[in-house]
Amino acid sequence: MKFHNYSNLDESSLKKLLERPKIDFREIFDRIQPILDEVEQQGDAAVQRYNQKFDGLQPDPLVRAPNFNEDQLDDDVREAIDTAYDNIYQFHEAQHPKPLKVETMPGVECTQEVRPIERVGLYVPGGTAVLPSTALMLGVPARLAGCQQIVLATPPGKKANISPVIEYIAHKLEIDLILQAGGAQAIAAMAFGTETVPKVDKIFGPGNQYVTAAKMYLQNSDAQVSMDLPAGPSEVLVIADQSAEPSFVASDLLAQAEHGEDSQVVLVHTEEFKLEELKTELNKQLESLPRSQAASGSIENSFALEVETLEQAFDFSNRYAPEHLIIQCENPKSHIPLVDNAGSVFLGPWSPESAGDYASGTNHTLPTYGYARMYSGVNLLSFMKQITFQHLTRDGLENLGSTVMTLAEVEELEAHKRSISIRLNKDQT
Repeated sequence: MKFHNYSNLDESSLKKLLERPKIDFREIFDRIQPILDEVEQQGDAAVQRYNQKFDGLQPDPLVRAPNFNEDQLDDDVREAIDTAYDNIYQFHEAQHPKPLKVETMPGVECTQEVRPIERVGLYVPGGTAVLPSTALMLGVPARLAGCQQIVLATPPGKKANISPVIEYIAHKLEIDLILQAGGAQAIAAMAFGTETVPKVDKIFGPGNQYVTAAKMYLQNSDAQVSMDLPAGPSEVLVIADQSAEPSFVASDLLAQAEHGEDSQVVLVHTEEFKLEELKTELNKQLESLPRSQAASGSIENSFALEVETLEQAFDFSNRYAPEHLIIQCENPKSHIPLVDNAGSVFLGPWSPESAGDYASGTNHTLPTYGYARMYSGVNLLSFMKQITFQHLTRDGLENLGSTVMTLAEVEELEAHKRSISIRLNKDQT
């Protein structure tokens, strides 16, 4: 971990700290282009061919309904999933928008209603670990929103089996279909549709650089599909003052670092924070981690920034716009007004990031790479679309008509103007 002092940095040096590692998407696009084209043209056959190439197997069938066996899951695992499900369900259910109805002027009524996105695809990475949390974070709001068709894509294991944990969640959520594929080929299959994979309208879920690139490319193609949000490597920024417990801070940094060497780990601390104790704790905790190599690589590439005031700390954090922000300071709730840019925020010593990653109720599918400046994390409305309605009475059109006709004249759109004047000149019967 590299150590810096805010007071010793000029603006140019601060900007360098704010930068994320560059991702060469042009090179990645070149790699995934043939995959996307072949899946569009050849459907299931192309998906299976790339399943064999990248994962060493061709699951049969490629697409199927959830198949959960009660004997496959330990009771403690099921109880943990059920608790997480209940908390995520409660928080997202409360996000249902209230009906909106406004009479902007006499006789002019404007309303807004929401409708679910009809068909959605949920991408749950497999790779080196099973990710039931992602299945819950995407599946619960999709089901709550009322999406008519939900496809869950995940790569099968070495024995061409989906994890019983994922099967249970898919069963619990009444997922329609499971696509046994990962990578860019799974994203393309859901975006274009194949013989057995239904085409979806929006795709959700994290993934590696190839999955991210496929989502970015397809959203701007003729596939007519939307994506949840742009994302890079996962990241955390911890703000710590003299009240912060070094062992807690170290555990939060390492919890992020163990995702992989490209994970972004940042500590912003006041002068009074026990930095030497933190260094000791980092080394101590790192030694016993099963994923110590990945965590060590991430920590080596990370940095700590000492600030004179918490105002400086939050100014830097807002400029960095972290995916996860942990505030380990006195009276953490009092600092909420200072947070402008962050994916999800964890307040106080007893609110580790892992609580939100799994089961507190908030969603863990969040913007990274600085996109928290303009994107929200996945929520119930991510699975909905908003439709506006307007109803004008004759009196309402008379009240509004001159305004519309004047603006139509300014834009030289005569047919727009006449659509008003024809109505107003019509005799009432």
